[in-house]
Formats: sequence, C-alpha cells, structure tokens
Amino acid sequence: MKKQRIQQVLATDKKAKPQTDQLEFGRVFTDHMFIMDYSSESGWHDARIVPYEPLTIDPAAMIFHYGQSVFEGLKAYITPTGEAQLFRPEKNMERLNRSNDRLCIPRIDESFAIEAIKQLVSIDKEWIPTSEGTSLYIRPFIISTEPYLGVAPSNHYKFIVILSPVGAYYKEGINPVKIAVENKFVRAVKGGTGEAKTGGNYAAGLMAQELVANKGFAQVLWLDGVEKKYIEEVGSMNVFFKINGEVITPALNGSILEGVTRNSVIQLLKSWNVPVTERKISMEEIYDAHKQGSLEEAFGSGTAAVISPIGQLTWDEQDLVINEGKTGKTAKRVYDTLTAIQYGKEEDPFNWISKI
Repeated sequence: MKKQRIQQVLATDKKAKPQTDQLEFGRVFTDHMFIMDYSSESGWHDARIVPYEPLTIDPAAMIFHYGQSVFEGLKAYITPTGEAQLFRPEKNMERLNRSNDRLCIPRIDESFAIEAIKQLVSIDKEWIPTSEGTSLYIRPFIISTEPYLGVAPSNHYKFIVILSPVGAYYKEGINPVKIAVENKFVRAVKGGTGEAKTGGNYAAGLMAQELVANKGFAQVLWLDGVEKKYIEEVGSMNVFFKINGEVITPALNGSILEGVTRNSVIQLLKSWNVPVTERKISMEEIYDAHKQGSLEEAFGSGTAAVISPIGQLTWDEQDLVINEGKTGKTAKRVYDTLTAIQYGKEEDPFNWISKI
C-alpha cells in the first residue's frame, strides 16, 4: 500500500471549548477531522485533515441500508510536561483491520492511520483537557458510501477520524456500578460479528440496555447466545472476576470483543504475579462463589471507562452485592497504574505509550 501525503485545510473559525466540569462523554467535537476515501479503482486515496463539518452522502449509500461499518475508540492524554500521547494505538489499528476483514471492508495501512491520528491530534492539541480523569477521545470509523441497493460489499468507503474532549464515561467514575445480567436478549453468537467492532453489535444491545437503565443499572452483562449460561462481556466493557485470589476473565471465543484495555489488564496482573486465567465462566459459578464468600471483586475494562468496579450484579432478580459495594484493591491498583502510565505520571515498562 503506497504511502500518501495528508493534505491540511485548517479551520478559520474556531469553536468555543467547553468548561472541564461540563464535559460529557461524546457530546462535543473539535475543530478538525480526518477523511480518506476508497474506491475499488484507486484504493485508499485523498487523505486530508479538514474543518469538522457534516457529511454529504447519497441517500442510497449502502451504510444506511446494510450497516457495513466498523469503528474504534482510543484516547490522547496530556502529560505533566505538556506532551500529548496515545495509549497502544497500534492495537486499535490491528483490531480495526480484523473488523474490516469480517465486514468485507478493504484494509487500511495501520502505520499511516496512526500517523494521520497523530497529525489530527497535534492540530487540535489545545482541545485535550488537562483535569484529572479527562482526555481527548478519538473515534476512527469506516462507512460504506456506494449508492447501491444490492446486497453486496460496497466498492466505495470513507475512513474518518473525529475527536471529542471527554470526562468520565460513567457518572460513577471509579466508584462501583450496578450491572444487570441479561437472560432474554442476545447480542452475538460465535460465527457472527461479536468479535468485530461494528455498529450493528451495539444496536442489537440497545433494547436490553434501555430496559435496565430504567431500573438504575449502568449496563447489562451478556451471557452466551446459545445456552445463555456463560458470561461474555458487559455492553461496553470486558469483564473480570476475582475469586479466591485468582482473576478470571471470559476467554475470547469468537463472540467477545478483544479489548485493548483487557489485554493491558492481563499483562499488568501477570507482571504483578497475580494469578489470571482466561476461560469459560458461568453465571452459576459466580453465584456459587458469591454464596460461599469467595467472590472478592468484579470489574469491567474498556477504553472509555478504563476500569469500572462492579458493586452489584443482579441475576434472576437476585442481587449479588460484591465487596460490600466498594471498589476492590485489585481494581483500584489496576486503574491507578493504567491511568498513571496513560497520563505519563508513571514509567511505562511495557512500551505502550506512543508520543505525538
């Protein structure tokens, strides 16, 4: 794939930036965005950074009708010395290409995509908030744009990157959240698109999410789509359980998203000699461990929330309160270490950080 130059057209009118204490997740966007086009004749071409603005797309564009799209999520952080940096962007681009493969979307040049993201963040660096727990969320995504109503892979695409200054994903922050175990609806099954980061997976989870949100839950915990027995992931996070000193997370099985934060948590725990296992784990096992008093902690992991302790799981109308509803020591240590590395406050022994 031939490297190309990124054209830049800078905004003349800059938008007002929000106050840090008013930041919500994904509501405000910066002055610029990156766009690159694809056609079957020319491949990926016309890479450019332009002012943030609405897109003009044909009503027959295939994205509207067949949902051929993929996306990623990562963040930029400001260090105490004022440098901007990314956390493991190469893992996000690797996963984007795996999602591309599953959705029949042409692969992108991963190193070029990272360079484009760095240029875009550098231009909008002043949008990166500096208060504790805040960051600049980066959303790369690809949509199919060919105007055609036949059911087939598109011949035209747009790869776009937008930026959004964000605060905490959950209003609870690092405080424990309440999660409802989903028994009725199914998000994904092995052989489907569960391991790809595509919009349809999230659309499939909205009904369950809405129903539990009305009852005060932050998210749903999905079980496998066949037996509805084995734990998979939370709506926007992978999930971990600490039982008798061992940390257990569901093994990747074709219907679970391979989280970048998940991978980082596993590496951290192993470096601390904390026993960590990837395997099938049933809700029955979690219930029994809770009943016996051996379920010490539960927490989710993801780019948006980083680490989110789970203070309560509700399953079949039974409330399983975990660690007295308090943040566990392991979750807190993982959160503190990951965020310290991300913000450049602690040494990065894993070579995770990419400077801008």
